[in-house]
Amino acid sequence: MKIRTGLGFDVHAFKPGRELWIGGVLIDHPLGLDGHSDADVLIHAICDAMLGAAGLRDIGFHFPDTSSDFKDVDSKILLARTMEHIRRAGFEPGNVDTVIVAQQPRLSPYIPLMQATLAKVMQLSPDDISVKATTTEHLGFTGRSEGIAAYASVLIVKE
Repeated sequence: MKIRTGLGFDVHAFKPGRELWIGGVLIDHPLGLDGHSDADVLIHAICDAMLGAAGLRDIGFHFPDTSSDFKDVDSKILLARTMEHIRRAGFEPGNVDTVIVAQQPRLSPYIPLMQATLAKVMQLSPDDISVKATTTEHLGFTGRSEGIAAYASVLIVKE
């Protein structure tokens, strides 16, 4: 059995006139995140962690922001395709552990739905996905509410 871990990180700035999607869930907030796709910072971090763990490069390689195919795309589609890449390479996810870094909005009420949404897309049990949220106590760009960052750590297994 081969066990691998991966680490993903993503960040997006806030932008007026866009919806805020995090973990595949629409968040009630006056600002969205700026990006080529729907800018789902959490899903992007998970994709990078999964792809990195399997040695399959990164999200930008597979879903480049220079391609019109991915303009405003729902990041759940990117995650589903990432899972296809992982499974084609012979790996199966063990667990996913994530942290969303945002001064605002308050994300705690959305976490169970994020876990359920991610689990459905990844074909995992919600118990295998941990989503946590924290602030930076008003320090840095997230603390100044300029954007949101996310970290993801994953474990994948190849029998």
